[in-house]
Amino acid sequence: MDEHSALNRHVEYTSSRREFLCRAGGGFGGLALTGLLAQEGRATPARARVNPLERRSGHSPGAAQSVIFLFMDGGPSHIDTFDPKPKVNEFAGQSLPPSIQRVFTPMGVSENPLLASPRQWKQYGSSGLSVSDWYAEVGTCADDLAVIRSCWANGLNHVGSVCQMNTGSILAGRPSLGAWVTYGLGAENQNLPAFVVLLDNDKEPPGGSRVWGAGFMPATYQGTRFRNGKNPILHLAPPEALSSAQQRGKLDYLTQLNRRHAQARPGDDELEARIAAYELAFRMQAHAPETVDLSQETDETQALYGLHDKSTAAFGRNCLLARRLVERGVRFVQLYSGSGSQWDAHAKIEENHSRLCKSTDRPIAGLLKDLKRRGLLESTLVVWGGEFGRTPMSEKGDGRDHNPYGFTVWLAGGGVKGGQVIGATDDFGLHAVENRVHVHDLHATILELLGLDHTQLIFPHQGRPERPTVNEGTVIDNVFL
Repeated sequence: MDEHSALNRHVEYTSSRREFLCRAGGGFGGLALTGLLAQEGRATPARARVNPLERRSGHSPGAAQSVIFLFMDGGPSHIDTFDPKPKVNEFAGQSLPPSIQRVFTPMGVSENPLLASPRQWKQYGSSGLSVSDWYAEVGTCADDLAVIRSCWANGLNHVGSVCQMNTGSILAGRPSLGAWVTYGLGAENQNLPAFVVLLDNDKEPPGGSRVWGAGFMPATYQGTRFRNGKNPILHLAPPEALSSAQQRGKLDYLTQLNRRHAQARPGDDELEARIAAYELAFRMQAHAPETVDLSQETDETQALYGLHDKSTAAFGRNCLLARRLVERGVRFVQLYSGSGSQWDAHAKIEENHSRLCKSTDRPIAGLLKDLKRRGLLESTLVVWGGEFGRTPMSEKGDGRDHNPYGFTVWLAGGGVKGGQVIGATDDFGLHAVENRVHVHDLHATILELLGLDHTQLIFPHQGRPERPTVNEGTVIDNVFL
C-alpha cells in the first residue's frame, strides 16, 4: 500500500465546504459552551445526552413534579367566569365611559355598547373567592385556586395568541412549554411519553401540532397526541402472529441500520427522535394499555369526572386519563377543551359558553378533588386558561370579541397558595391594571414551581442561548405557598 493510500484510510472527506467548516470549527465552540453551561448549572445540551429523556434534577427543588394544562381553545370570557364586573351590567347598552375610551380605544378596542352578563356569582370556601354559576363545581375547589385576573398577551388573532400561550411567541417556530419542561427535567417514566396532548374532538387548535412541538429543539421533546375514545394510542397492539422476541429482534436490527445511517449525518434530530420513538413504542406496548384503561376506575370515580353524562364525558375522560398519566410519571399533560377555537364566541356567547362550561366544570372539579384525595395535588400543578379573554362590549349583538389586554388564568396545586386573587383588571374587565402578568411571567412561574429557573434553562441554537421566556419574564412571587 503506498503512502497516499495509507493516508486516505485516516482521512474523512466532507461533502461540502459548509460541512468542512462546521466540523473543523464547531467543536471548539461547543466545548467552550458546554463548560460555561456546566459552571452555571444550566441544562446539558440535548445533543450531548446519551438519553435525552433521562430524569434530571431542576435548578432548585420544585414542589411540582408534573403539569396538567387545561387549555380552553378560543378564549373564554373572564368577566363571565372568574372576574366579576358589576359595572358591565350597570352600563349595559351604553358605550364605555369616556375615561376608559380615551385610554383603550386607540388600541383598536371596539366602541360597541357593553353587553350585560346574566351570570350569578357566589363566594366559595373560606377564602370567599367569587366564581360564576358557569363554574359552580370548580367553585367548590376555590381554596385551592390562585386566580390571576391580570394576565395580558400580545396576539390579537387565534393563531398568534394560541402560539404565544403555548410557546411564548406569537410567531411559530419556538418550542412549546411542555417541550421546555421535558428538556429541563426529562421523563419520570421511560415507558410512557413525557409530554402528552389530549383533544376533546377531532379538530386541532390554530397552528396545529406546532403548538405542542419542539421548535428548534430535537423532536424527542415534542408532545405526543393521544386520540379520543377508548383506544387513544393507535396501533398499540402488535400483530398476533408476531412474538415479543421477534418484534424485539426486528427493532434491534432497524435501530442498527438507523444508527449506521445517523453516523454519516450528525445532528439529524428527526432521525434521532424516530429511533427513540421506535424504542418508546415497543416499551409502551407493555405498559400503555393498562394506563389508558379507564374501566379499572371505580364507578364512583368515573361519576366524579362526569363520564356517565354525555355532555361531560369527552372532557371527563381526558381529565381522568390525565390523572392516570401523572400518577404514572408523565411530566406534562395538556388538555384542549373546544379544540378548533370553539370557545370563540363572537356571537351567541350564552349558548356557546353554557355548553362548554358545562362540559368542563364537573370534570375539572373532579380532577382537582381526585388529585387531592390521592395526595397528588401537592406535586401536580394544574393550570386553567385560554389564549386570551373577551371584551365587555358586544359583538354581533350577543357575543364578545377577543381581549388580550386583560384576562384570567388560574393555578392550583404544585406549590401554589390557593384561595387568593392576584392582580386586577379595570372596572369593565378590559385591561389588566394591577400586578400585570404577561405570558412570559406566567411561563416563568410555572417553570419555577417545577424547580426550573427560566433564566438558566438554556438551549443553544445557532450560536444563541435560547430561553423559554425569550429573555423576558418575571416570576410571580405571590403564587407560592
